[in-house]
Amino acid sequence: MSEIVFTGGSVFDGTGRESFPGEVVVRDDRIVRVLPGHSPPPEGAAVVDCAGGTVIPGLVEGHAHLTFPSAVGHVEPGFNPPVDVSFFERPPTAEEHLALAERNARILLDAGFTSAYSAGSLTPGNVEVRLRDRIAAGEVPGPRLRAASFERDNNPVRHGAEATAPAGLARFIADQAALGFDSVKLLLSNDDVFVPGGSMQTQYTAEEAAAAGAAARAAGVWLNCHAQNPESIKLAVRNGFRSVYHCSYADEEALDLLEEHKDDLFTAPAVGIMWANVHEAAEFGIDRAMADRMGSVAQLEAQTALYPEMRRRGIRVLPGGDYGFPQTPIGRNARDLQLFVDLFGYTPAEALVAATKWGGEVMGMADELGVLAPGYLADLLVVRGDPSRDVALLQDPANLIAIVQGGRFRKAPA
Repeated sequence: MSEIVFTGGSVFDGTGRESFPGEVVVRDDRIVRVLPGHSPPPEGAAVVDCAGGTVIPGLVEGHAHLTFPSAVGHVEPGFNPPVDVSFFERPPTAEEHLALAERNARILLDAGFTSAYSAGSLTPGNVEVRLRDRIAAGEVPGPRLRAASFERDNNPVRHGAEATAPAGLARFIADQAALGFDSVKLLLSNDDVFVPGGSMQTQYTAEEAAAAGAAARAAGVWLNCHAQNPESIKLAVRNGFRSVYHCSYADEEALDLLEEHKDDLFTAPAVGIMWANVHEAAEFGIDRAMADRMGSVAQLEAQTALYPEMRRRGIRVLPGGDYGFPQTPIGRNARDLQLFVDLFGYTPAEALVAATKWGGEVMGMADELGVLAPGYLADLLVVRGDPSRDVALLQDPANLIAIVQGGRFRKAPA
């Protein structure tokens, strides 16, 4: 069994303590030692000189959409609701969609994200399940993945009255579990992008949300949800949803519930898409007036006021989300960490903990992922400089000196 010693630089272990001069020793797919200082390497070990750099855990995307079509170098302007939805006029076949998702997975891994928790597939079917399994088998490169079903509203016109009743919803969740998904995604609220004032429309009743929670527990899958307004957030928390996305308009009661259950759930604002819509999307037809009509201006303002309070209350907030649109191509996901610092008041180290330690927790792998410690999976990055002091370093792939996943180099030092 050969060992690899990452030495000569600093170590940020993901627990939140300050980075320190040290070294990380990897054997096969696991970390075997994390030590302060530097010592002669064991005989026969390979040595990676990390001078001027920092070893950190691999990043975890906590709100991934690997089946969305846009990625760095592969922008799809036709997937940009409500401005342009021409992508759906020529939808890919299942095999084409799998190839697209495999491309996105490779790009996300090359951006330093060694794991990803899905926030929903773009279309029905099992493309994400196949992607997850192909990555796990080593057939294609990509972040280790928790796969999620397509995002389902509860519109009786679209799905039928029987399917949207509590019993029909329970059947839907059982069906998605049978397809092999790790989690099921429900749109508990609507959204302003789809209909004016949609963020304040709750799409499920208390009885339907309760049926969803019971069905998920029976099937052994997690529940994720899009929830903007206070009532939808409360429905999610009260019924055991694992990941509650956006939460932009949480009121005091919703915040209290989130705090009360903070050890059982995760939130993710997807602030990157809001920032891009308001400030960077004019070339894709979203000027300030359109961003206002889409609700992005109001949501960004609401999130900027809300999420510092979530941070103060110790609610686990995950970076990432809604990358895969032309203004937020997959591969640019690390920018969310800087937005946490600039808009929400996180320190760079806190943002990094959210993307590593808490990422391991949302993946359901808290005892082997997201932290540099003996026995943990050897998912790690060597970053030029110290991202726990300047998290913007992670946005430049050139600063990723090495990317290691399960003890194997995805990117080896030059």
